Amino acid sequence: MRGKKALKDFTKKVESRRARVAVIGLGYVGLPLAVEFAQAGFKVTGIDVSPAKVKSVNRGVSYIADVASGALRPLVKKKTLRATADFRALKSADAISICVPTPLRKTGDPDISFIVEVVKEVRRHLHPGMLVVLESTTYPGTTTEVLLPELESPGMQAGRDFFLAFSPERVDPGNVSYHTDNTPKVLGGYTPSCGKAAKALYEAVVSEVVQVSSPQAAEMVKLLENTFRSVNIGLVNEVALICDRLGLDVWEIIDAAATKPFGFMPFYPGPGLGGHCIPVDPHYLSWKLKALNFNARFIELAGEINSRMPQVVVERITAALNERRRPLKGSKIHILGVAYKKNVSDTRESPALDVMALLEKAGAAISYSDPFVPKISLGSKTFRSRKPTASLLKKADAVVIVTDHTDFDYKGIVKASRLVIDTRNAVANAGIRPLKKVVKL
Repeated sequence: MRGKKALKDFTKKVESRRARVAVIGLGYVGLPLAVEFAQAGFKVTGIDVSPAKVKSVNRGVSYIADVASGALRPLVKKKTLRATADFRALKSADAISICVPTPLRKTGDPDISFIVEVVKEVRRHLHPGMLVVLESTTYPGTTTEVLLPELESPGMQAGRDFFLAFSPERVDPGNVSYHTDNTPKVLGGYTPSCGKAAKALYEAVVSEVVQVSSPQAAEMVKLLENTFRSVNIGLVNEVALICDRLGLDVWEIIDAAATKPFGFMPFYPGPGLGGHCIPVDPHYLSWKLKALNFNARFIELAGEINSRMPQVVVERITAALNERRRPLKGSKIHILGVAYKKNVSDTRESPALDVMALLEKAGAAISYSDPFVPKISLGSKTFRSRKPTASLLKKADAVVIVTDHTDFDYKGIVKASRLVIDTRNAVANAGIRPLKKVVKL
């Protein structure tokens, strides 16, 4: 009966908005989620170890592109949302969403150390009736193999004394159509009551909740989503290499194939994969399967193809310069766009950084323009974004479009440049007729 009463009490708190919510990790996942909870009428505490983020939130100033300061400031002013670095704030929380990073180690193995440290803090303040939801992307089994034993160690039982679930983040930075509130939320509870508690909470802030049978199933959903993209991008990148050998325009081929109203979904080649999810998530799945003596060859092959694309870009640049009797060594190469995707400031795993590192290693003099990224570091060097003026572009031996930001004036870029390497088909997409000075991926 204790479990039923705990669930009933928790649900009532959610429905009446008396439930206090804590969001751990105020990055591109956690801050938008915290804002959604606060806008839905909950008292929300964001917890982050970064003093800068805590200070910024408490001033009502957003550092996340998908969260406007105009939306954050009123919530802070009304005291429905605050931030802190003190985990003792969890004492008063009824629900906790864990949104901390899960990077890969240099060996390619999952690094869940942030999750482990956070769960230790949660355990110190765990109390009856609390809901704990992990949102950080990870391998299937993390919730039950890592979180569950740690949280049950004080003597409380999941599903009876507290609730435990996994609900993968589905944030697409820069997407103007889909946000936290209108993207269906997948979740899996450790027990039926855990699932009901998590569903009650998220139904208060998102338009649709999709419940699966277990945390492992929910963890696998996230990995499938991003592995699907990784494999298909790997396929189309290989098709791009094939088309190059055959003297065909891969973009023309894809556009024509996309006219088929069934059985085909267009994916597009590029300089490589970036961001936290697509380049990383398949490795979580592959790592887990190796522990089960299963070799995910298809997934790993896609990863190999995608990871080689920065080198392919450099080879294209080298070949194009050679045709103009210019060696790569000593040439001035200007990069347009260093974020991992257009119209965002995120450079995590960005292929542009790999392209720049390879060019510099080959002896090229590199510079870059990106309206969203004022500076970047490559090894011990720091580069600052430069405005892509006609004067700057004319001095470059080659201009390389790596990230196709909407703000770039492609017509002006093509006009001013001697040679353009276009890895995103941005010039054609801008309606500029084919020119000999433009080389496609």
